[in-house]
Amino acid sequence: MPQVVVITGGSRGIGRATAVRFARRGAHLVLVGRDRTALEAAATACRRHGAQVLTVERDVARATSAKEIVDAAIMRFGRIDVWVSAASVFSYGSVEGTPDAVRDRVIETNLLGPMRDARAVLPHFRRRGAGTIVFVGSLYSQVAGPYVAPYVAAKHGLLGFARSLRQEVLPDRGIRVRVVLPASIDTPIYQRAANTTGRTPFPLPPVVSAVRVARAVERAARGRRLEVAVGAAQFVARPLRVLAPRMYDRGIRLLQLALGLRRRPADPTTGAVLHPQHDPGAISGGWRRFPRGRR
Repeated sequence: MPQVVVITGGSRGIGRATAVRFARRGAHLVLVGRDRTALEAAATACRRHGAQVLTVERDVARATSAKEIVDAAIMRFGRIDVWVSAASVFSYGSVEGTPDAVRDRVIETNLLGPMRDARAVLPHFRRRGAGTIVFVGSLYSQVAGPYVAPYVAAKHGLLGFARSLRQEVLPDRGIRVRVVLPASIDTPIYQRAANTTGRTPFPLPPVVSAVRVARAVERAARGRRLEVAVGAAQFVARPLRVLAPRMYDRGIRLLQLALGLRRRPADPTTGAVLHPQHDPGAISGGWRRFPRGRR
């Protein structure tokens, strides 16, 4: 019997790559996103692999969305086997310079959204006696960086929430909670980020493909590892933060200003944080091919 997999943020980036990955494995899919055009494009890509796909146009930052997604998935497919919380938005700016609305939406989408997802789907998993939740966290779930404080706070909170939830559901032997922790990923999230720094944002190298992260999500959903790190940066940043925290703080600030926020002027923007940008969407942001150029 095919798995039924719900993927929030399924129209772009990691979520879309994960959808294609599960489609190739024969799963039925429920793709969730804010942009109807991008959702339908992602669904078409999955249907090419024979998947049955339901699209649900919802914003996970809205309090009622998670319950509505659960209801729609069960009405269409009768059950949910795997829930992947991959919806994410990003912002660049100082703590003082980031607008309140942008800060709040980053936290709503990246932290409160997945928390609501879990709360909505857990009763269904308990009735069935089985189910897997995969949260897409970040290297920023474990370390910090400057000028991205709302995102760092949200991803730290998400990892803490996932670990607490995992402990709560230990008596429910069929329910599993997993976290995937990627470093910089080649997705459109950086082009779509809010930005008040006056500089042009770039992902910090090395940049990993979204397809690689999708493989990690799929393995996490069926494997025994509780947390799966993706990207070589994990094996430098985390030990350095523990062993030499002052060196890490100085180094990450210099790296962010040299490579993550380059000196090419950029106008202030809220990007796609507050409102969707309607386009066909994509898995890649083109960052692995991007020349370094002048800073």
